[in-house]
Amino acid sequence: MNDVQSDSYTPVQRGLVVVSIMLATIIQALDTTIANVALPHMQGSMSATQDQMSWVLTSYLVTSAIMIPPTAAIASRIGYKRLFIISVCGFTIASMLCGLATSLSQIIFFRLLQGAFGAALIPLSQTMMLNMYPKEKHGSAMTIWGIGIMLGPILGPTLGGYLTEYYNWRWVFFINLPIGLLALAGMITFMQESEKEKPRKFDFLGFALLSLSIGALQLMLDRGESQNWFSSAEIIVEATLALVFFYMFLVQMYTVDHPFLDPRLFKDRNFVVGLFILFYVGILLLATMALMPPFLQNLMGYPVLMVGYLLAPRGVGTMIGLILTGRLVSKLDLRLLLLIGQFLIILSLWEMSRFTTEVSSNAIIWTGIIQGIGMGFIIVPLNMAAFATLDPKLRTEGTSIANLIRNIGSSIGISILVTMLARGTQANHAILAENITPFRAAFFQPSLPLNWEWHFESGIIALNAEVTRQAATIAYLNDFYLLMIVTILASPLVLFLKKADHLRTVDTAEAAEMIVD
Repeated sequence: MNDVQSDSYTPVQRGLVVVSIMLATIIQALDTTIANVALPHMQGSMSATQDQMSWVLTSYLVTSAIMIPPTAAIASRIGYKRLFIISVCGFTIASMLCGLATSLSQIIFFRLLQGAFGAALIPLSQTMMLNMYPKEKHGSAMTIWGIGIMLGPILGPTLGGYLTEYYNWRWVFFINLPIGLLALAGMITFMQESEKEKPRKFDFLGFALLSLSIGALQLMLDRGESQNWFSSAEIIVEATLALVFFYMFLVQMYTVDHPFLDPRLFKDRNFVVGLFILFYVGILLLATMALMPPFLQNLMGYPVLMVGYLLAPRGVGTMIGLILTGRLVSKLDLRLLLLIGQFLIILSLWEMSRFTTEVSSNAIIWTGIIQGIGMGFIIVPLNMAAFATLDPKLRTEGTSIANLIRNIGSSIGISILVTMLARGTQANHAILAENITPFRAAFFQPSLPLNWEWHFESGIIALNAEVTRQAATIAYLNDFYLLMIVTILASPLVLFLKKADHLRTVDTAEAAEMIVD
């Protein structure tokens, strides 16, 4: 498909289209985390078990992952604008139906629809932003796009907690209606349709094999912890199916004349290296957001709204990082900016691995800001470097695969860290409990809390609760330390990126003005 010409829009039209695109991006990115906060309230309303409620998240993630890859093929047939409008309209209606759902089966079905319609929004938005700007302004475009893609997951817990606390869980979905309608109106009115070229033959078998592989993998990751991983026949079957179908997909891709994914994508070194880094970014982006709310709420006793307020500065840091990198890409090597971002993330994770249950709120805020700035320093240079040498005709497929890899990284990262957290808590509890005996001198100190009196059953219960709390704290800190090690190990990947000298003349004034407006 040919690019939308960057000079076909007036500055005002381009600005309004950008706003519409970013509204659509934000509501889709927001829904990856906003529903998590409302799950306990939804569970009571639906009279469902915790395992049943997990399907509210799983259904959305599975269909979203499956429907990301065919975005390019669909867009080549019906056009960017039409697909964007269908996606936003379907996502908004599905959100409304989720809020109106009266049973568990209904909300799971409507979440399936929400994931299916919303899957194309992120890759389409990235492609449109790249197409609407000439190459020398891709830094500006990725700065604006990065704000939407990064702030959605960060603001999700805060907004979800506020809506659940002061209204009810249904408003977690209803909040998408006004935003979706504004985005839809802007797209219908101002967005221009790109020229369509004759699409290549659609590889239905390749699509089916990839979809089955992704679906099986996502089910395995989402249900692994609850089913005790590979001790469960279900998880073994899902893992086997994921591997078998993916192998069959690779065979199909490299042997047919018109494969579902163009193999030329994987001959571009910058793009392939960018996929590996995006996989790590996916782990980091949502993993910390999955760990911090329960750490603050369950171990430190913060109410849900305060947790949101403490985590919100991370979004401020991300905006600062995005704006700074939008200006620095014209002066510094993209690889240097990526290394600076990774250093900031390593620094923040090192500080987080030293948290205690008495850590101050200032320390939580500052580590969040530093980590946010680090993420901002990664997202813009990474997207510029990954797509710098890729054929524009492959751009939509490239953005689809890039977002799929990031989502898979998030799923794998969360699954591993949650498993380590649960098992680490059990192991740490056993080790700590071994050293809690009536013969220890500490039990005879006058400073010992009265409710820890081990002669009484209530004292033993209180003491066990504190041991569990400390055991969980150690497990959280180990998870933060693991994320730091992963970041250190991922840093050398930056050196494999080709230097993109022709991208070092980026004018970010227009982007900065759009952000301020």
